[in-house]
Amino acid sequence: MEPRVSLITLGVADLDRATRFYEQCLGLPRLKTPPSVTFFELGKTWLALWSRESLAADAGLSAEGAGFRGFALAHNVRSPAEVDALLEHVAKFGATITRPGHPTDWGGYSGYFTDPDGFLWELAYNPDFPHV
Repeated sequence: MEPRVSLITLGVADLDRATRFYEQCLGLPRLKTPPSVTFFELGKTWLALWSRESLAADAGLSAEGAGFRGFALAHNVRSPAEVDALLEHVAKFGATITRPGHPTDWGGYSGYFTDPDGFLWELAYNPDFPHV
């Protein structure tokens, strides 16, 4: 397997609401897609939003379940101030701040939020991360 992720698909409860959050709040570039799914291009990786029921059915799984999903998406920024500003911004669009920005034990600064469907995101400033 080549070392890359091509597509991240999030199963969402309300496709219109999720699309608005990712397009208007996070400012992701939306691609032309059919009405049942929304795609955003993130460089060489795409983000897809699809109904939770459709994604579960496609994978042969039950759509039931809630709580911590065991993973987080992350976005690295250029400064601690940018972490705090983005946390404030996403909260205005319905995100829940689960941990405010704070200094980390690895020498950076990070905070966490969940999107309106409960997907966990970390916003981080890492002075040693090369891709910002």
